[in-house]
Parts: sequence; C-alpha cells; structure tokens
Amino acid sequence: MASVTLKEVSKSFGAFDVLRSIDLDVEDGEFVVFVGPSGCGKSTLLRVIAGLVPVSQGIVSIDGEEVTDVPASKRGVAFVFQSYALYPHMNVARNISFALETARMTKAEIGRRLAKVADMLKIGHLLDRKPKQLSGGQRQRVAIGRALVSQPKLFLFDEPLSNLDADLRMEMRFEIAKLHTEVGATMIYVTHDQTEAMTLADRIVILNHGRIEQVGTPRELYDHPANKFVAGFLGSPRMNFAPARSDERGRVITGPDGFELSIDQLRAQKPTTLGLRPEALEIVSPDKSGCIKGIFERVEDLGYEQIAYIRLSEDTIWTVRSGGVIPAYASGSRIGLRWKPEDIYLFNDKDQRIETRSTLEPAIVGISR
Repeated sequence: MASVTLKEVSKSFGAFDVLRSIDLDVEDGEFVVFVGPSGCGKSTLLRVIAGLVPVSQGIVSIDGEEVTDVPASKRGVAFVFQSYALYPHMNVARNISFALETARMTKAEIGRRLAKVADMLKIGHLLDRKPKQLSGGQRQRVAIGRALVSQPKLFLFDEPLSNLDADLRMEMRFEIAKLHTEVGATMIYVTHDQTEAMTLADRIVILNHGRIEQVGTPRELYDHPANKFVAGFLGSPRMNFAPARSDERGRVITGPDGFELSIDQLRAQKPTTLGLRPEALEIVSPDKSGCIKGIFERVEDLGYEQIAYIRLSEDTIWTVRSGGVIPAYASGSRIGLRWKPEDIYLFNDKDQRIETRSTLEPAIVGISR
C-alpha cells in the first residue's frame, strides 16, 4: 500500500495546458476516483502518477518518496488499461505471470502467486485458454490479475469497464470494490461514468479544464457541491437551473415563470442562479398555492423510476424524477411544481454555491406570483 502526493503538478503539450497546478493527497489504502468531462485531464493525471507521462512542473511522491523523475518500471505501480492489452499467443496463466518470468522469479513463487490471484478473481478454470476464447468480463479479470500478481504499492485503473455492457459493468464494479476490500491496496480509478464514481469511491476528485473543482466523498459532493459545475455534473438527470437575482430587500426572483422567492438575510450574497435536483420536485395541480406553473411535455418510464420533462419557458425545460408513478398528463397540460425550501441551491455570479442551509432561517419565507 502507498500514499500519493501531488504538489503543483502541471502538464502542457506545446501551448496547450492539460493539467494546471494540481494539488492532491491520496491516503494509504484509499480508493480515489477521478471523474470529469472528456478532455478534462483525468487520464493524463493518472499517467503522470504512473510515470508514463513526464510532468512539465511540480512534484509527484509515492509512499513519501519523490518519484517525479523515476521511470514507471521503478515506481511499484500496476496499471490496468481501458484496452485489455493481453498477449494473444499466450494462455491466461502466462499472460498473468509473464512479468514475473521476466523478473526471473522462481517457478514455485510464480505458481503460488498465480494460484492466489486466480482464486481471488475466480478464473482458475480459464488458465489454459487464450484471450480470444474469453468474454469481455473474463479478459478484464485477466488484466486485473496481471496487475495483482506483481503485488504493487499502488493500483491505477484507466476506464477499465468502458468496453463492457451494462450487466458486466455492474458485475465488475462489485468485483473491483470487493478486491479493494480484500487486498487493502491504494487504488486510483479514472472513469467518465458517475455511477462508477459514486459506487466505488472513498473520495471523488472532480476535474474540469485541467483543474480540480472539488474533492470529497460521494455524499459530500452530491449534497454540498462547491459550485455550479459540480452540482450539474453529479446527478442523472442533471440539476435544474434557472436565472435568479436579489433586490435590496434580499428577495430572489427567478426568470422562467416570474415567481418570487422571498429569502431572509440574502442581501450580501447576490445569487444569480437557482438550482433544484429533479428528485426534489413534485408535480401538483397548477391551482395549488406555493407552486410554479409549467407545461407537461412527456414522461419516460424506466420501470424503477419515471422522469418527466416540464417546460417553464421557451428556453427552459426542467426534469422531475420520481420513484413512484407520475400521472399520465397529456402533452401540453398545465401543471404545478413544488419543492421543499431546504432543497434549493443558490449560486453567485462566479458560479460558487451560496450556503443557504446554515445561514438562512427559515430558508424560504414564501412564494408569490
């Protein structure tokens, strides 16, 4: 096991800055997931830690020792790639143990390690097969076994499940989480899939344009996003947003339906955006008090949940997520939307979240039309 420390790590390719002054501490035995939109720098950051990409600036330390200029082969790191990268002419046993053979390890030790890894990953019955005879999930287990057998300080995963179908991804998520518990090793995992991030991570690192937006547990990031980007990135469907402004009396007025939210003690905060998660919204009769009105567009029935699309204005559609059954309104029907005061998120003109839960008592005084 090993800790990882990054200090002011930057990486540029010519004039293009991929990573910009990254500071991060990964604790010994922790499972950390890098997530963010395509091109945000998450895979590059993983390769910097592995030693596959040299830094342009900054310091990389593993287990308390600086390794900034140490080659990848000397860092004690195992890398599991998106592509399985298995040798097609070797059987599973040799694919897993080949690195041990080249290190001139004894046959007895190789056999012991191979048997342990095969048992852990439940691939003992596949050892004599070639990669072309394996399913995608089995190939991924072999790739993980090749990393495990070297007993590294640190495991690095670069979108290892992206080539698998939905059922196999769920199965492999369970296996990787179980593996982390059994091995107790430090793991850093890159994905574009927020479900993987939320279910696997001890902590999530959200990256955007080569910078860290926020680091925290999945629950911390979901409930207390630092800014509008994090709030909108985590959650499916994404958070609903609407423009907002405050007057000298501390009143927030949002644009889509012309409604007013009177909020105490907000004069100094100056919110410009209001946010509500889809699951915080309830569809009610448009005649009910304390709601805003919209036009029902359509509903998607996913079996375990339903997602409705509500048009508030020509340019604004909000989503409503429900674990129950949303009434089958006809498209074009007028409906109302209601929510609890504590579910509102407010953001300032720099897209930073305004902490309303602790500063406003009560958060929402009333709604007027």
